Amino acid sequence: MNGWECDRPLGGVAERHLRDPCFATRRVLIHEVDRPTLVLGSAQRDGRWAPDEARLQAAGCDLVRRRSGGGGVLLRPGHVLWVDVILPRGDDLWDDDVGCSGLWLGDVWAAVLEGMGLVAEVHRGALVGGRWSGAVCFAGRGPGEVSVGGRKVVGISQRRTREGAWFQCAALLEWRPREMVDLLGLEPVGQVMAELEACAVGLVDLLAGDSPGAEGLSAALSAALLAEFSRSS
Repeated sequence: MNGWECDRPLGGVAERHLRDPCFATRRVLIHEVDRPTLVLGSAQRDGRWAPDEARLQAAGCDLVRRRSGGGGVLLRPGHVLWVDVILPRGDDLWDDDVGCSGLWLGDVWAAVLEGMGLVAEVHRGALVGGRWSGAVCFAGRGPGEVSVGGRKVVGISQRRTREGAWFQCAALLEWRPREMVDLLGLEPVGQVMAELEACAVGLVDLLAGDSPGAEGLSAALSAALLAEFSRSS
């Protein structure tokens, strides 16, 4: 491996979620989102977690289903950085154990956050579900996901094929869960809000408004991945 390829895919959110990436080399896909989009996990088909179609339309929010698991993520411009990391099967960083295969990526994200002066923790155990984790990604915690002060900042879902692994990362710039609560019809609203606010946090709040933004965070991640490559080769 000679390094990482970096790309900014074009097309709608639905198209990019359904499009199979090229697994020929290590790749970082930095996605731009131009409108609010609620992305549901592959297993999120229970009517209990169905979004309210009328509210989606009123909010001008699109609906997309991804092929990786986990709860829903609301991609709102300026609130979430969406990055895909593509790893070919057989790469030095590859791990056949699905429960451990994303830990290296969590370590990279943790290094990025620690570079901002935060104390980050990578979850290294089994999936920890919460009351609302079937509906909201940031209400649970899976292997490789990153938290600060016990609240999740980076969510990671994974899809594996014969060619490689596709890690889909969502890093919180801001965490304002009320919109998801409304779109998914979660009740009682006050209780759900309190529980979700305790589960996750955005960089704007952690850094007292001095957040690097999507561009700064994606640049820091790309630099950290290059450092990870030099250590693993």
